[in-house]
Formats: sequence, C-alpha cells, structure tokens
Amino acid sequence: MSELAAVSFSIETEVTPAYYEELLKYIYQSYLQPSAQRLANVKQTTTDADNVLDFAFLEPEEKWHVDVRVKMGKPIQVTMTPSGGVVPQAVLDRIKEDLIIMVQFFEESIRRSSMYFAWVEGREVVPEKSPLRRARIIERIFFGNILFLLALLFAVSLVLFFLIGLWAAVVIVVGQLLTVLFADRIIGSMSDWAITTQNPMVHILQYHLPAKERASFAQRFKSDKKKLLQMKKEIYDRTIALGRPVECETAREVMSRYGLECSPENMASKSVNVFGLVKDTTEKFGLPFPKVVLSNTMVPNAAAAGPSPKHGIILLTTGLLVQLKEDEIQAVLAHELSHLNGRDPFVLFGLVTGEYLLRLFVLWPYIQFFGLLYILFILGAIYFVAKFFEARADLESAIKMGNPKLLAGALRKIGFRRLHFERSPSNKIQDWISWDPHPPVYFRVERLEKLETTKEVKHTLVQSAKDCIRGFLAAL
Repeated sequence: MSELAAVSFSIETEVTPAYYEELLKYIYQSYLQPSAQRLANVKQTTTDADNVLDFAFLEPEEKWHVDVRVKMGKPIQVTMTPSGGVVPQAVLDRIKEDLIIMVQFFEESIRRSSMYFAWVEGREVVPEKSPLRRARIIERIFFGNILFLLALLFAVSLVLFFLIGLWAAVVIVVGQLLTVLFADRIIGSMSDWAITTQNPMVHILQYHLPAKERASFAQRFKSDKKKLLQMKKEIYDRTIALGRPVECETAREVMSRYGLECSPENMASKSVNVFGLVKDTTEKFGLPFPKVVLSNTMVPNAAAAGPSPKHGIILLTTGLLVQLKEDEIQAVLAHELSHLNGRDPFVLFGLVTGEYLLRLFVLWPYIQFFGLLYILFILGAIYFVAKFFEARADLESAIKMGNPKLLAGALRKIGFRRLHFERSPSNKIQDWISWDPHPPVYFRVERLEKLETTKEVKHTLVQSAKDCIRGFLAAL
C-alpha cells in the first residue's frame, strides 16, 4: 500500500519534440477517453516551453484518487500524487505500465513513417533490411535457440526415413549438432556488420517524416532504394568518414538536396559504443569476448548462440539500439551472455536430441497409439522447460548488472504488445503453454521488479524453475 507521497518516474522516448503535442493527444484519445468514468480534471496544456497532460484517476467506490501529471521531454517525466486515503500499490503500478505501453504504441506508429540510417565506422554502408523476412528467419531459428529445429525435425524425419531408413536418425542428429557447433558462422553470415575493437561505434540517425512529406517520400524513394543508399553514403562521407559525429545540420543539408526539407525538430541522432558495452558486460561475467554482429533491421531483438563462451556469438539489431538506453542494452547483453555462460544451446540440443532418440528407439510402439497427443505433450513440455533457462538468464542479468529494473524496463519496451495482450487472464495462461521458450513478459517484468536482493540466490536455474512453476500455477 502507498502513503500520500508523490511518486515520480521517467519514460525514455525516441519521439522528437515536433511530436510532443501529438503524443499527448494520443494518450488522451487512446487511454483517457476509453476510461472516462474513472477520470477527472483532465487538462492538456501546450506552451512554447511545456507540453503537459494532467488528469486524476479515481475509483468510484473509494475515497482516494491519484493526480497524474505527464510532462513531455527527453525523458518524459510523470508524477503521481495519491490523495484522500491509502492508494493500493497495484493501482500506481498499473497507471505506470499503462502510460509506458501508450508511449510505445505511439512510437511504433511513428516508426512506420520514419526514416532510419545506421552506420558502423569503417564498414560498408548498407541499406536497412526488410524487417519481416529477416526477423522471421533469425527469430525462429536462433532467438528460440535450438527448439525451432524440433518442429522441423518431424517433417524432415518423414522424408529421410522414407529415403534412407534408420540412417535418417544419424543424419538428423548430426545435422542438429553441426547447427549448434557452427551457429556463430551461420549467424555471422546473416548479419550486416561485425563489431570489433577497430569498429566499435554504431551511429544512428532518425528522421520522423511530417504528414505532408509522407506521400511524396513514398513516391520518390520507396521504388528507388538506390537514392536512399546514396543519401546515406553522402551523410557518412561528410561525418563519420571524417571522424565527426552524425549531426542533424549536415544530415539536413544532404537530405534537402534530395527534396526533403527537413526540420531539426523532426531529427534525432545517437551513437552507441557497442564494443565497449559488450566488453564491460563480459568482464562482469568473467567470460572471453564473443563475436559481436549487428543486423540492420528495426525489429528490436538480440540473440546468443554457439557451443561455448569462447566460440559464442551475440547478434544485436539496430532497432534494439534505437529503442533502449545504454544501460538497458547492457542488461539485454547480460541476459544473452548468461545463455553462453550456461552453454544453453548445447543443453537444449541434448534435451531435444535425447527426446528424439528415446521416442524413436524406445517409445515408438506407444507413440503410434497416442499419435498427435504425444507430440503436442512433448513439445509443450520441452518449451516449458526452456522457460527455466530464459528465466535464469533474466536472473543472472539482474545479478551481474546489480539492478533488476534495467532488464525489466528493456522488456517493457521490447515486449509492450505482449504485455498489453497478457492483461487478460486467459491470455496469460496461453503464453505459459505456448510453444515459445520465453516465459510471459508480465511474469518476467514483475519478477525482476520484485527482486529486492540477488545475494541470497545460490542456484539460479533451480530458483528460476521454481519461479516459473509458481508463475504458471498462479495464472491458472
């Protein structure tokens, strides 16, 4: 329960100042209006200096209420002031999460009409890849570790057994093993840039297209990708290639030559020392520096693969670098390094392969009787066990970083759609039993934010298994 003290927090946003007023209108229309019966004193103030939204959240049958002020800026500042009685902490937490989700939904809508350029010093200038095709390949095969291969195994097995009989088992197991052993090379070949000590920095420029420019931009550039690449290379040659940071004035000059009359208020740039972040995080784990590669897609994600920490690889996307702060990026890196440190790809390979061989040579007579029921059961069981390893990676990230809320904040931004979906109790259960190696996002965020101390955790995998089982039972 909360006393009458004001509670303040901030929300990081990539939205440029030109969209501050529009963001507040979005929060009003999408969040406040549908809940008008529980709100009072709604007021939006827009001046040259400030863009502020005030409202009071109340419970009709209770005496208390919460005065909320949302002040735009970088970051967005939110103040919640309980009044009239003791306000349940769950109410304050819900308002906070609601506002974070609303900001993320708005940012997602803005990204659809935004232009992003990313560069790595000393590396080839390449265009952004289509997020749909690239995301499906990387996420299904590697973000889910080795487990996606299990789904492929059933289809491939039928063909191979028809062609070569029992030798198919050897081919399949060897194929899986080679995938794990050479995962660093496979992922490396799918990436756009390698991050090294000679090429440590990633530079990102974003330009939010005003409404009046969106149609003309699509007409001029969507059908001619070469123009965008030329523009991107010119900006690189006039800034990064000369040892200068990417700044909006130079970008505006280049873009204006291509017919884009850019306003500085619609632009933002950032530089991230990815090599430094990975190096600092690996030192916290006491691990050797892995291969680090970057995929130029706006889908925010990260992955780790490889048979051991020495032969491991970490893949990041430019979308992750755009949406997260540096300490949040580090928390995600710590999560991925936990997978390498625990040799999770090998462990899951052993789990999948062991079940496959057991099914083929021991349980086959019974499986022919149970058929699809066994397949559904075993897939669900393996994916549920995989959630233990993901939960352990969350826990070890919190331990190494010393601040569980960093990863919780990153998960909120990356998984805001899942958080919104999981508001329904039935959807929570669905996410627990789904064929996804990750526990539900709501569970991961709540677990991290309630983690007051990590010093007493001795067996992180055992503790994570217990937490997952409790979380699943609580959702029933």
